[in-house]
Amino acid sequence: MIRSESEPGRSAPKNAPRQVEARKKPLTEALPTPTWHRVAERLIAVMALSAVVAIALIFLFVAREALPLFWEAADEGLALRDLVLPRQWPGYDEPVVVWQPVGGTPKFNMIPLFVGSLKVTLLSMAMAVPIGVGCAIFVAIYAPRWLREIVKPAIELLAGVPSVVLGFFALMVVATFTQDLFGFTYRLNGFVAAVGLAMTIVPVIFTISEDAIQAVPKSLSEAAAALGARKYQIALRVIVPAAIPGITAAVILGFGRAIGETMIVLMASGNAAVVELFDFSTSVRTVTATIAAELGEVARGEAHWRILFLLGVMLFAITFVLNLFGKWATDRLHRKLTAA
Repeated sequence: MIRSESEPGRSAPKNAPRQVEARKKPLTEALPTPTWHRVAERLIAVMALSAVVAIALIFLFVAREALPLFWEAADEGLALRDLVLPRQWPGYDEPVVVWQPVGGTPKFNMIPLFVGSLKVTLLSMAMAVPIGVGCAIFVAIYAPRWLREIVKPAIELLAGVPSVVLGFFALMVVATFTQDLFGFTYRLNGFVAAVGLAMTIVPVIFTISEDAIQAVPKSLSEAAAALGARKYQIALRVIVPAAIPGITAAVILGFGRAIGETMIVLMASGNAAVVELFDFSTSVRTVTATIAAELGEVARGEAHWRILFLLGVMLFAITFVLNLFGKWATDRLHRKLTAA
């Protein structure tokens, strides 16, 4: 006959209370944290704080050079509304927006620069997002192991190519090819610059999207397969929807990478501040290319100098808002999918 512990005649071991107390004792108290681990934690915290402080100092430096424009503009004969609104300039029959900082009457208007940046960025995103996300889905779901080990490093290797090399490739190869293929009037235009930008942001979108797809629990795809779903149904209805927060973050980071690129648009866009919203065959001039091309040619403290730094402040603000929006969108999608 088997006796239970509560039955009389069966004595509990003498060290039973001590065993229970030992089991309740937290592991962190039993194993003290090594000194090298605490030092590593402090070092990581210092490095993270240093990065934040460096970014803040850069922003303060750029803002310090731009802010005097608001009270020095009147002395320079420049109205701040001329930066963003059409104006009747000498030599023009009607109010226009034009960026022409040199000449007898300097003309500063930021609209052509932001229109050019937006055109090139959106067109490059239209090229890079389908390619990057499609490659990520193929590599993570469909590609065999031997092919994945070739395709993934090859695409990620493109991220290590300097942007000046990609700009030179767009200038010498892509520009000639697209002009012969489409018959563009201008050899360097917004389309050529967008192709060069797409080559820089495809690795960013691909890497983050592929990691997001790989992070989807295998149990979801296995459950869908057990219910009789085909592979394409598992990919499009189970895996990709579950990885949408990561894919969204990849797209937003790619957009920020594209709008902040300098060398490719400086070399391949034609650098003409033309306001043509839907004509990608004309030359464009972006904000980053304007800062890179003109900052070294102006005198310190002039209105032109201040406006270039103001463009930098606006780029900082756009990037900051874009990152906040990306975090908000990613968190919202994650909560929505988790609740579902």
